[in-house]
Amino acid sequence: MEHATTRTPLRLVPGGPPRPAAQRARRPEPLLRVAVGSVLRAERAGQRRTLADVATAARVSLPYLSEVERGRKEPSSEVLAAVCEALDLTLVDLLARTGSALARGGTGGRSGVTLSLAA
Repeated sequence: MEHATTRTPLRLVPGGPPRPAAQRARRPEPLLRVAVGSVLRAERAGQRRTLADVATAARVSLPYLSEVERGRKEPSSEVLAAVCEALDLTLVDLLARTGSALARGGTGGRSGVTLSLAA
């Protein structure tokens, strides 16, 4: 005897299956390029230097440095080293400040990082 199989149609639920509360409450991790750019901008501003001054000293274009500071470009290690040198900042200090800012949770989602210049 052959059995007839009935299939229950799948219902799509808007937003997908329910997620645990811990996943719903978690904010997205900030992008590293946004955090690094914020640290560079804060350091430059703390030194009261212009974008043009730092870009010239680092031998990068002013528009590119502006985009790096705003977290729109992912700079190479060579560009980071040049900008750090122009700011008299070691790469270790840049990464430490970036890590500290991220660890403090001084983030605004993916849109930016809030920093303190306290070293």
